[in-house]
Amino acid sequence: MDFLIEEERIYATDCDGKVTAEITFPTKDGVATIDHTFVDTSLRGQGIASKLVKTAADKILADGHQIAATCSYAVTWFERHPAYKLTDTGAPIACQIGKRH
Repeated sequence: MDFLIEEERIYATDCDGKVTAEITFPTKDGVATIDHTFVDTSLRGQGIASKLVKTAADKILADGHQIAATCSYAVTWFERHPAYKLTDTGAPIACQIGKRH
């Protein structure tokens, strides 16, 4: 799957332009906070969310920023990949969609 990469967002679309996978990471004061990860149900179980988080982490570091996460999936991913260091911003863990995780 090829991802489209924007300044604070990485995503994929289907042939109709519908977003099928997405991660967002707004940046403030040199810290990019991964706050949302989404994978369409038709694509789940294929490791796409993991690839999104890794791609975002690599981009954030390449851009010279620190990484933080409030998305519960991303927090768990970083716990399993200790080579990547998270910055603790004190923000609660919860994704944007429906204000829940």
